Amino acid sequence: MNWGEMVFQGWSGIVRTVIVGTLAYVFLVFSLRVSGKRTLAKLNAFDLVITVAFGSTLASILLSEDVALAEGVTALVLLIGLQYTVTTLSVRSKGFARAVRSEPTLLLRDGEPLPDAMRRARVTRDELKTVVRTEGQRGLDSVSAVILESDGSFSVISGSREGSRAQTGAAN
Repeated sequence: MNWGEMVFQGWSGIVRTVIVGTLAYVFLVFSLRVSGKRTLAKLNAFDLVITVAFGSTLASILLSEDVALAEGVTALVLLIGLQYTVTTLSVRSKGFARAVRSEPTLLLRDGEPLPDAMRRARVTRDELKTVVRTEGQRGLDSVSAVILESDGSFSVISGSREGSRAQTGAAN
């Protein structure tokens, strides 16, 4: 085992990383600015995959001498183009939108967990309690709703059942 090569393999690799990394980074920032904010929005699982793919591609460009800058830039352009196409089609076609993104799932209503929805979402009662506590709530009964959003995050809508009834009663 050559310990020296594990730490330093020569200046050519470092110079390549600095030059190619800088150019790839500048190109990525420029491309993301041109393609718009929606390219990096994390509104659903597909968006998250694209964001991770950007990072992975940039890392490959930086660290793999087998990936030329032109190939890396092509990969980034491809990902941005695919993301743009998918989001455009999602806006224009409800059927396509349903195919590429999931709908939010109501897991708790008026302090009561919804077992069927929780089972389909693979969320346990203990995990639901953790989500509620993370949002600073006392317990499940102090929450009006917990929603598993399409991006995998949880939304907690505070307010107890009694508070909901009081608001409804006041409105009548």
